[in-house]
Amino acid sequence: MDDEPLTEWAERRDAKIGRLRAVPVVTGDGPRASHVNPGAPRAIERWNGHTWEPYGFADSLADAQAILYPEANEPPPSASLPKPLTPGTGKHRKPQAPRPDGSGRTQR
Repeated sequence: MDDEPLTEWAERRDAKIGRLRAVPVVTGDGPRASHVNPGAPRAIERWNGHTWEPYGFADSLADAQAILYPEANEPPPSASLPKPLTPGTGKHRKPQAPRPDGSGRTQR
């Protein structure tokens, strides 16, 4: 048999418990893609291991995304800001035009 052990399947299933999703509240055939009507209200559902259960409500797609992805609302850490470029004459820099006094150097 090529079936996976039941314990591996149970671990994968249990890892998904608590996952949230936003479902548009629409009439008709049921849920549609979120980009179709971003202003429509959303029902927030939580996976309990067997079925999706009601968890909350959001007024729009933007509000639902704030609930689903709270880490996206946090500012990025400021410690990893890149160092700004400084003046230099590296090969990747554009060569400067000659000065009228005949020297190719710029004064600082």
